[in-house]
Amino acid sequence: MPQSANLTRIGSRTKVNLERVRDRIPPNLIQKLIKDPSGKVLDYKMTDGTGIGVVLELNDGSKRWFFEDELL
Repeated sequence: MPQSANLTRIGSRTKVNLERVRDRIPPNLIQKLIKDPSGKVLDYKMTDGTGIGVVLELNDGSKRWFFEDELL
């Protein structure tokens, strides 16, 4: 029987864990997240057929996706 995922709820606010994303995102996004790692969950994104990512709207209005385990 499949287990339900404990996903961050759409509309909730969360923060990006910089230690988990540093190796896969560009330096300009790292600098942006150092200043303010928080954002609002807009949607989910299927990542590789088995994983689910989360689309965040950062406080500057930009939208980025992150793996669920990269959030706090």
